[in-house]
Amino acid sequence: MATGKINVSVENIFPLIKKFLYSDHEIFLRELISNATDATLKLKHLASIGEAKVEYGNPIIEVKVDKEGKKLHIIDQGIGMTEEEVKKYINEVAFSGAEEFLDKYKDAEKDAGIIGHFGLGFYSSFMVADKVEIITKSYKDEPAVDWACDGSPEFSLKKGKREERGTEIILHIAEDSTEFLEDNRISELLRKYNKFMPIPIKFGTRTETLPKPEDAKEDDPAPTQEVDNFVNNPDPAWTKQPTDLEDKDYKEFYRELYPMQFEEPLFHIHLNVDYPFNLTGILYFPKLTNDLNIQKDRIQLYQNQVFVTDNVEGIVPEFLTMLRGVIDSPDIPLNVSRSYLQADGSVKKISSYISRKVADKLNSLFKNDREEFEKKWNDIKIVIEYGMLSEDKFFEKAEKFALYPTVDGNYYTFEELQEKVKANQTDKDEKLILLYASNREEQHSYIEAAKAKGYEVLLLDSPIISHLMQKLETSKEKLSFARVDADHLDNLIKKEDTQISKLSDEEKEKLKTNLEEVLEDKKYTVQLEAMDSGASPFIITEPEFMRRMKEMQQTGGGGMFGMGNMPEMYNLIVNTNHELVGEILNTKTAKKRERLINQSIDLARLSKGLLKGEELTNFIKRSYEMVK
Repeated sequence: MATGKINVSVENIFPLIKKFLYSDHEIFLRELISNATDATLKLKHLASIGEAKVEYGNPIIEVKVDKEGKKLHIIDQGIGMTEEEVKKYINEVAFSGAEEFLDKYKDAEKDAGIIGHFGLGFYSSFMVADKVEIITKSYKDEPAVDWACDGSPEFSLKKGKREERGTEIILHIAEDSTEFLEDNRISELLRKYNKFMPIPIKFGTRTETLPKPEDAKEDDPAPTQEVDNFVNNPDPAWTKQPTDLEDKDYKEFYRELYPMQFEEPLFHIHLNVDYPFNLTGILYFPKLTNDLNIQKDRIQLYQNQVFVTDNVEGIVPEFLTMLRGVIDSPDIPLNVSRSYLQADGSVKKISSYISRKVADKLNSLFKNDREEFEKKWNDIKIVIEYGMLSEDKFFEKAEKFALYPTVDGNYYTFEELQEKVKANQTDKDEKLILLYASNREEQHSYIEAAKAKGYEVLLLDSPIISHLMQKLETSKEKLSFARVDADHLDNLIKKEDTQISKLSDEEKEKLKTNLEEVLEDKKYTVQLEAMDSGASPFIITEPEFMRRMKEMQQTGGGGMFGMGNMPEMYNLIVNTNHELVGEILNTKTAKKRERLINQSIDLARLSKGLLKGEELTNFIKRSYEMVK
């Protein structure tokens, strides 16, 4: 029997492990099962090339809990280790510079995930164990070896009695980590980190119901038997070729990933690339709401089928973090820190590739079945609009398939929309003004007024549309968006209605004075316009620029412009040719005139959605009195 000291140049390595890795202590099981998987796959490779003269068979990894003995066992049937290999890989920890390690990780906030950086995968065991044993036998014709360490630099190493090839790790669980002796906790960790490991993982047994014998009576219970319980799927869909999968296979895998998600995904994108980096995966477009935050952190990141994280920021472009699915890349380390992701060149290439692949898939779906694509537009538009806003390359590709729906349910690409609007213009060099509504119900009267003039009204209602319109206007010459209730509409109405006012200049001045006396509100600018007598008598519009800036502030863009809260500003457009306006002007008593003005303006404010609270209550009360 040999004894000795583990060859590290820092005596207090184990307290360091506990201190720096405490927040991640549950990943010890992931690390040990990853090691067991590597040992098994290495044996498979050596057997396949004839270097290991053994039968590979159908190896498994087994996890066992001994609650009474306070032990956790991880057993594999892999390559095993000789005595020399135990000395090399276990005792001589890869600490070429322990002082460098200490200096780099003295601030735990810098990088909590240090496992793997210095060959510490196995040593994560000491985060939860007071003592760790290794019982191992190599595939080579050499004696088994037993190794043990109690969490100090002291270890013992002796010949063992194990007869089967492979390794068993025994963790003597510490008093502060007894949660890892609970079956439910271990099941939870195996599902979280090892659900798709490439080697079958056995944990306990389960009861299986058997068919009843033919001679069984109706009320006889069905026979049962105990069978091994395997917790993982070693061959998940993303490890297969797209040509080997059907649509139902992708849907079944989605349900496996998200068992509590009842809605099926709209479509999937299978990722498969081996140059200039390795990456496989499947991304799903779920039905999305307009909430930009609630959907995030649903994509799972794996490294060789080992779960790493579901915070894929930096690997997946931000606008795609609302998707779901799996990405697997051996080029990403098991322990990902944010600073690593931001600095690593291959990670940036992966992000760029995913963005391009998604754009190509969307374009293909659009070209192959536009009608079906249009049906799904409202469920996917928030991702596409966010991508157009945040990535210039995606913006360029998205111009081919991004859609602009109208309030009447028609869908146009930007190019189609441009051609349609130009065709209706007499002056082809004139600036294009695209009318849109952000809420079909609230802006109904404005929509109807615009449609009555022959204008196509778009329905653009996502929370980031103001930002996207700004980008479109910047990138396109002679283009402007105007909401149907914005002040751009005044110009459009004036062009269409070259009406002569029924009021003289003197009457106009008097009317304007009467209105401003009643208003007493600096937010409103009174504008007298000669329109068709059938048009509304009073219309409230808002300066498009001011309204859009306010919207952008509400969705996080206001800070870009260095502005504080934008002031409330509205235009009160008065149709001087309307009969009601004439009646207001000719009313003899000031009281009746004031009541007519208040009622008319409140109706316009109601149409604009500006009448609320006490003012709305007073309006309703006044309306009942007038009806009476």
